[in-house]
Amino acid sequence: MASLDTIDNFIDGEFCTTDDYLESYDPSTGQVWAKVANSSPKDVDKAVQAAEKAFPLWSATSVDQRSKLLLKIADLIEARLDEFAEVESHDQGKPVALAKKIDIPRLVHNFRYFATYALHDVNSSSIQIDASATNYTVKCPVGVAGLISPWNLPLYLLSFKIAPALACGNTVVAKPSEMTSVSSRLLCRVFQEAGLPKGVVNIVYGYGWTAGQALVEHPRVPLISFTGGTATAEVIRKSAAHLNKKFSLELGGKNPAIIFEDCNFEKCVETTIRSSFINQGEVCLCTSRIFVQRGIYEKFLEAFVAKTRSLIVGDPKDANTFCGALISKQHRDKVIGFIDEAKKGGATLRCGHSVEPLELPDRCQNGYFVRPTVITDLPDTAPAMTDEIFGPVTCVVPFDDEEEVIARANSARYGLSATLWTENVSRVHRIAPKLDAGTVWVNCWLVRDLNMPFGGMKDSGTGREGGKYSTEFFTEEKTICIQH
Repeated sequence: MASLDTIDNFIDGEFCTTDDYLESYDPSTGQVWAKVANSSPKDVDKAVQAAEKAFPLWSATSVDQRSKLLLKIADLIEARLDEFAEVESHDQGKPVALAKKIDIPRLVHNFRYFATYALHDVNSSSIQIDASATNYTVKCPVGVAGLISPWNLPLYLLSFKIAPALACGNTVVAKPSEMTSVSSRLLCRVFQEAGLPKGVVNIVYGYGWTAGQALVEHPRVPLISFTGGTATAEVIRKSAAHLNKKFSLELGGKNPAIIFEDCNFEKCVETTIRSSFINQGEVCLCTSRIFVQRGIYEKFLEAFVAKTRSLIVGDPKDANTFCGALISKQHRDKVIGFIDEAKKGGATLRCGHSVEPLELPDRCQNGYFVRPTVITDLPDTAPAMTDEIFGPVTCVVPFDDEEEVIARANSARYGLSATLWTENVSRVHRIAPKLDAGTVWVNCWLVRDLNMPFGGMKDSGTGREGGKYSTEFFTEEKTICIQH
């Protein structure tokens, strides 16, 4: 085997070795392709010290200067889009074409958006003047921001935290997922090339229960932004409750699609294919429960299953591939476990895993692939209908009327997003406000505007991200009163 690529921590503007390294697997081949720093609490503390040292100068840098630097970072990434996309695919298992179309353009957009948004919001203030005193407010950066990002959209979601934190004047210690750490090294090199001051961004690698835990519990990290699983968030809350940190937690989803008989049928089927299976279903916003009004249930199911069967699963390097590999063998086995459990419980597998053969090229024979799978004939209480599977699996069930489907859609413990398909505007206004979801898409999916709040209800998280919501999280608003 050729020598493995080594991914070192990025601390105080330099790449630093550590005492231990862990193996990183290429999901499409099942082979180890890199060694990643397995950081200790000592490494995390070193990164926090570097961020603390950089904070006074960075927080005093004008918003205009910070904005120009973030825009330069965006330009440098965009110039290397193909390279970023190929590494992101290699690291995560997603198709290269998908990374080129969505992940890396969104990485660029995150830096550009927050670079320009900060010019209009971070310096804004409210003023109240009366006969005795003048009151005004200022927004101050909080300090060292602890950022923990997941493996499904590695750079897309890491930059959704780093960009607003920097724009607001904070310094950063970030920990990407141990399973997708390689692509963030390219980002660190861009930071160096752009001239980002040393210590402003520090990235440490390793397991969540070691490096992540050390970051969460560090007494000099006043805020934590985490995207990931609900169970991990519970550990984070308990670990740092006594430290009174600020938390932003974007967690899991069990997102329903509600499809009425008067929908735009062709658009609905095509979009719901995307919302169910894009990125191998490894998106917190993916649709995993599809409620179809009984009058079109059989018609929808026939069309949906036919399109699902046509999706190409295979080598992420192939331009025709729609679904690449799942992130790990363990995760693949978990996804298959949900499918097998549903089948044992009497559900019907309409297509996908164990129904059609999975034909893979030679280099991918040991990769972590699962065919997109459609399940029917199961109750709302079945695990496949209640638990987050986070893979290319969706359940299709019929419903009769509005009140019934609202109750069933809201029965899950999650509340991240929902989609509603109908041409009846009155119905939209009746149903959308009643759905337990932070975002309701009507006749579309994943149409995002970063000015709008993003986050979930119930077990899908705490707080909101985007525009003013990220700015509020990464700053403290202070009132100053001057008596006349």
